[in-house]
Amino acid sequence: MYILNFQTMIEIPESQTVARQVRETLAGRTVTGVFNATHPHKFTWYTGDPLEYPMLLTGRKIVGAEGCGAFVDVLLENDMHLALSDGVILRLYGCEDPIPAKYQLLVTLDDGSFLVCTVAMYGGINAFPGKSDNPYYQGARTKCSPLEERFDAGYFSRLWAASKQNLSAKAFLATEQRIPGLGNGVLQDILFRAGIHPKRKLATLGDADAERLFRTLKSVLREMTDRGGRDTEKDLFGKPGGYAVQLSRNTCAEPCPVCGGPIVKEAYLGGAVYYCPCCQPLK
Repeated sequence: MYILNFQTMIEIPESQTVARQVRETLAGRTVTGVFNATHPHKFTWYTGDPLEYPMLLTGRKIVGAEGCGAFVDVLLENDMHLALSDGVILRLYGCEDPIPAKYQLLVTLDDGSFLVCTVAMYGGINAFPGKSDNPYYQGARTKCSPLEERFDAGYFSRLWAASKQNLSAKAFLATEQRIPGLGNGVLQDILFRAGIHPKRKLATLGDADAERLFRTLKSVLREMTDRGGRDTEKDLFGKPGGYAVQLSRNTCAEPCPVCGGPIVKEAYLGGAVYYCPCCQPLK
């Protein structure tokens, strides 16, 4: 049995990891039942009426899954989707595991296993045929991912040029859905390894800084994904990812892994930022 005890923050590495695990473990399994929320949750959002989800999903075979931005898109036959956003905890349980007391959606499968969707703070559980008009889902499906080859230096330069120069580095990376699935979690290590302060304005960054940020963005996200996500988050089976996050709530009391100086934690743009004042100077 897997314990759910805090809000999950699905970002690019985790959506890719969980989608891969769904493909590898559940492709070919048929949905035998769908059970709606045990308790109302005002910050769980659905596409349409969730009471119709049993009709939409039951009897359909899982044919795959895709990670797109912060969404895990479970694909079922006849072009049916179960798309789960950032904030939704998806866990697979075995046939002998007890059913959790609280959940927002439970899906049983033909081998006796079952999927549980749980929301701690907020999240979207979206079942729909064909296409969705959810703008966040559309952006995640259509915009270029840093894991793709087409997210190249030219693409990054166009994002940079189209952004206001008084934006901070954090705002550039994690607002306006410029890069879907890149949020406050993964950006900490990206900026740290690029040597860029999260509050530093784009106008103060030169071409060499922008090129370094581009290369670091690509390499860090690839490393996180290849290692099965961050160790601050959990996968389909409730296990933490294999990428050891350098800057997070779990490590901020430790010295900087590069210079040994103190790590600073501040509230900024709706979340905490962590940085080393020595390695990431605010110029």
